[in-house]
Amino acid sequence: MNTHADQQPPTSVSPTAPASPTEPAAPLAASPGYARTQWARAFTTALGHTDPATRRRAEERARGWRDVMAGMASGRLRVGSRTPVAELPAWVTPDVLHGGFATGSARAGGPLREFEREAAHHAGVPAERAAIFAYHLTEPGLADLWELLDSGRYEVGLPEEAALLTVAWLVRAGETDAAVELVETLRPFADRLRFLPRPTEHRSARRAARRGAEGGGEPSAGLPVPEAGAVHRSTVEQARDALAARAPKRAVEAQREALSVWRPFADELLAHWLEFTGPEGVVRPDAVPEEAWRARGRALLDRYERLLAAHPLTGRHRKPGSNEGILRGALAELVSGRELDARRAGLVRVAVTGMVRKRGLPGSERHTALRDGQSAQAALPPHHAVAHLVAERLARLPQESGLVDVAPFVVPVTAAEEGRTGLPEGVDVPASVRRVVEGTLSAPLGTLVASGIVPSAEAMAELVPQLVAAERAAVYRDPALRVLMAANYRAFRNRRSVLLLHLARQVAPEELPWVRAVRGHADGDATTRGSAVAAARTLAETAVEHFPGTLLPNPLVRELGALLVPSEPAAPLTEELAADIFMGRFSGKFLASAGIAAELLGGGSLYERYYGIDYAELGALAARAHGGDREALAEFARLCHARAGRTPGHDSVAGNGMVIEQAQILTTHNLATLVRRVGIAPERGWAEAARRCFGTVCRLTERAQRGPYPLTALKDAAYAWRQMLFHLSLCEESERAEVLAWLPAEAARRPLVASRLAPALLGLRHVAEGGLFDADGTARSGRARRLTGWSVAEHWLRPDPWK
Repeated sequence: MNTHADQQPPTSVSPTAPASPTEPAAPLAASPGYARTQWARAFTTALGHTDPATRRRAEERARGWRDVMAGMASGRLRVGSRTPVAELPAWVTPDVLHGGFATGSARAGGPLREFEREAAHHAGVPAERAAIFAYHLTEPGLADLWELLDSGRYEVGLPEEAALLTVAWLVRAGETDAAVELVETLRPFADRLRFLPRPTEHRSARRAARRGAEGGGEPSAGLPVPEAGAVHRSTVEQARDALAARAPKRAVEAQREALSVWRPFADELLAHWLEFTGPEGVVRPDAVPEEAWRARGRALLDRYERLLAAHPLTGRHRKPGSNEGILRGALAELVSGRELDARRAGLVRVAVTGMVRKRGLPGSERHTALRDGQSAQAALPPHHAVAHLVAERLARLPQESGLVDVAPFVVPVTAAEEGRTGLPEGVDVPASVRRVVEGTLSAPLGTLVASGIVPSAEAMAELVPQLVAAERAAVYRDPALRVLMAANYRAFRNRRSVLLLHLARQVAPEELPWVRAVRGHADGDATTRGSAVAAARTLAETAVEHFPGTLLPNPLVRELGALLVPSEPAAPLTEELAADIFMGRFSGKFLASAGIAAELLGGGSLYERYYGIDYAELGALAARAHGGDREALAEFARLCHARAGRTPGHDSVAGNGMVIEQAQILTTHNLATLVRRVGIAPERGWAEAARRCFGTVCRLTERAQRGPYPLTALKDAAYAWRQMLFHLSLCEESERAEVLAWLPAEAARRPLVASRLAPALLGLRHVAEGGLFDADGTARSGRARRLTGWSVAEHWLRPDPWK
């Protein structure tokens, strides 16, 4: 249930907390113990981890958690508030750690960046943020900003970095009063925060394409331009940095050393012994090796010591009990003039015959084929060397965008590259390196999903802000402002959510002062609104169709909501709530969403009967809330508690999860809204969507039985089951009957799944045939069960024995 919820830590509650969600909530505060635990973990990692980079990151986290604890103790940090740092307004991007804890620092603060120092040098002012800010309010400074606006050669990494560009745009647009007001808002923080964007060598791909089209020339130096709506998982710069950072892997290099050094030495050692013992490995008691044999043996042992110093990665050959160790130890005895005792002679025989039996005699066809293959494998260049070569190829490209075609950058090593790097011509780029480059592919989202470059709904949610930014910025009339506001939106979506309590909401992009300053230049019309709704429909259909039975991640829900804000009628979307800080109440959009579900599924649908919902009553409750009845929302919360069998008030995490799950059942967790208000429909039809969801149910059920952590898989399986029921409810009667007949046969293909899901499948058939569940969610004398995910007791779908 919490998989996609904003990760939130445990909370501490006043002992006088009310028992009813209709009463005012008692004070609820984040637990300082969580911060102490996280600090201890980071400190332990910083002390003991073997990787220096990991230790450095852990040290940074430890410092952050130390600041959190100090801020909470002093009262400087108000954890749970929209303004967690006392001296910073809500629009400032805070530095946020795991769980939504603000450290007290601003992301746009800290030491000056290199580009800020360069800007100060260019302006001839001290390398201080206040001086840089003041310079860019002068005529030469504004001219510099106008040049950036027109060229598009800038990058907005944090929303604050769009502020001075907005000031410059307002001045040029004649909005002097708005520009002055914005400057006065920013000035108190000009000495601490970075309000300047990072200049880049190349203009953005979209900006370049627009200017090229307007000017009738080539938009960039021979590179194809991404089509409208294209997105990418990583920029060229990110891929290049990741490849350049690749280092040799000890395990791989150890294997290479074993194949190229120690296997050939073992062959020489065996061949030397075969001269003395023959293939039977027999050391005769009266046999005395010739002096020449001893001399060559002495040379072998000396070379072993040199190899040992030069090639320390592998250690198998060092073991005295290994075949190589036995032969080497016995050879040392003989070259020293000592005879072998019976035990050592017997070990030599076992070692020689074992090595011959396993690989054949050195020089034989079988042995030669094996060693040739191993030699070829060892001669392959290391992956990190090829990764560095591909990073060099990418270094010549615009760094801030993706690639329309990745193929030219993952071709085999060329002759010219061989001369420069020493890598053999024709060597293929390994798959692990190709995947990094493929992540830069800039193409429509559907293409990336279908090709597997976007493997999950979570990965898809990371890309959606690129699309939403363009849709949101389309309302601005001026092209330069449109590009700036799109960059600002993308940067804003990198802002981490803070821990909020008492149904407080996260800061929205419209609250940024520079966005408010230009809102009068937004001219949204029916066309832009229709385009936004169409984009939301495409995104939602992609998620539902390609990631069946998967909960829509909160970031994706947020972006869909941003697209649907101006739509009519309203399309309320609900996030997944975190069970560990749930306070027993729901915001108004939950009841509004339940009302839409009532419109779609009321009147006796399979979904309504399976979950025992009275959608007529729920629809009336939603209508009362829409009419302004504030008590209706409290009744909705009580209904969710009653359906979960929990008493309203502060509950355990599992108890909270049961209540939240009931709210998801009543609302269908956005599915009804997306169908009824947005108009999504899977391309392959609802019946196929239901079948695909059942595939997810089976996979998660197997994972729960075999994996070390079954509870998460069980909850996710229950969600996939619920989505399957939703799809079935939208099928035609004949299609639904076919799917219901198919389900048991499909489950039978997986015996473990069939046995575990038997009560759920029987329960579904029972309801489909007109039956209902009893109050405890069972039917047919307990043999049939309703499948839900959360439970305060042991789940009936749990593995047996319980893990």
